[in-house]
Amino acid sequence: MTKPTSLELNPRVESSPLYNQDLAPASREQRHWGTYNFAALWISMSVNILTYMLAASLIQGGMDWKQAVATIFVGNMIVLIPMLLNSHPGAKYGIPFPVLARASFGVLGANVAAVLRALVACGWFGIQAWIGGEAISTLLGTLAPGWKNVTYGPAICFFIFWLINLAVVLKGIECIRVLQGISAPVLLGVGLLLLGWAYTTAGGFGPMLSVPSRFMNFSEFLKFLIPALNGTVGFWATVSLNIPDFTRFARNQREQIIGQALALPTTMTLYAFVGIVVTSATVVIYGTAIWDPVQLLSRFHSPVAVVISLAAILLATLNVNIGANVVSPANDFSNLWPRGISFRTGGVITCFMGIALMPWKLLSDYRTFILGWLGGYAAFLGPVAGIMICDYFVIRRRELKLNDLYLRDGIYEYSRGFNWRAVLALALGAGTALAGLLIPGAHVLYDYSWFVGFFVAFGTYYAMMRSTGRALLTAEEAV
Repeated sequence: MTKPTSLELNPRVESSPLYNQDLAPASREQRHWGTYNFAALWISMSVNILTYMLAASLIQGGMDWKQAVATIFVGNMIVLIPMLLNSHPGAKYGIPFPVLARASFGVLGANVAAVLRALVACGWFGIQAWIGGEAISTLLGTLAPGWKNVTYGPAICFFIFWLINLAVVLKGIECIRVLQGISAPVLLGVGLLLLGWAYTTAGGFGPMLSVPSRFMNFSEFLKFLIPALNGTVGFWATVSLNIPDFTRFARNQREQIIGQALALPTTMTLYAFVGIVVTSATVVIYGTAIWDPVQLLSRFHSPVAVVISLAAILLATLNVNIGANVVSPANDFSNLWPRGISFRTGGVITCFMGIALMPWKLLSDYRTFILGWLGGYAAFLGPVAGIMICDYFVIRRRELKLNDLYLRDGIYEYSRGFNWRAVLALALGAGTALAGLLIPGAHVLYDYSWFVGFFVAFGTYYAMMRSTGRALLTAEEAV
């Protein structure tokens, strides 16, 4: 059982412009998360509307239920690997993601990685807020049918739900902590309700699960499978970077590894199965795949069922949005200016950026969601993961100098705070993946954007760091 590293910091660290209480290493008293806590974290984050929509989009794209379930499971087993690798330094040193990024990118260059990760989280925040607003609009349309004729009704409801999220951020995360254990059971209940409806209306599981794949041959299937698998990995590419924000509170390495390994792939696959089966049922019932559960609920004839289900979605979406899409970007924005941007201010920035990224366009159809949104940002986050994993496990052999992560004159200063080797590796990794959009016949590079970016950046960073003869940290140097 690996014990956390000692947290004795140099007295001058607290006066450093790179330090604040939100970015400080977790104290021993704070490190009380065990196996159950990490399993509960992933159950809470996995059982959400976007998991359902990710799975449902595979059915809408043409897969049958077996192909969709396998894609979800394999994708989550793959992303579990970088998830656990990046979890290790968080659990060992008690540091959040933006501080860990200072080791590879430099104490100022880490802002490049942090802002990239934060912008993606802002996009997810906006997407969740749009789903919440859509639920409010559908709820109002059920209670007062005239609402359906209101111009810009969904946009008004989006703004209302966005304001609710902003109010929670301004009041503080503690006000919703009591609800964190409710979101997963609530959404699980909605999923089971939809499953029961699908079973009854479609005439049992047989007709639902007999919906065939729409691909005429293996070549057509592979053309959709590759970006779908990349999108499934990209779905959690954000958290695979900032997972130290959570594992910094782990009691030891063993418990965080077991908790995550047990809960992530299993919960994602099981809840995705609900979305897959229900969406398959909509093909049987309506003749077309409906991948948005809010839109599906709006077709129910029982106002009571619609109201209860949508209210549950609102509560759970609010909780998941604050927990999954505000905590990490708030830390990332705080890292830009630790003395001037608090966690709360970072949360407010996240809320406004969520609007700027126009989530209504990201959710316009499954192609935009999987091929555009998930595949696009995976091209940037894959390289960041490759660089950080290479730096921590290969270059530094899991040994960091904790004090220097918070000081301007330490070993992570590099060139005026920037490790330009990491920045160049990031540019090459992302550029190679995105080149698939521009070079005829090379679209596979973009289809595998996360993988391409990861391995190109990993190899480039390793070659440049080794070629400069940069010394490895020894156990005696590490804090």
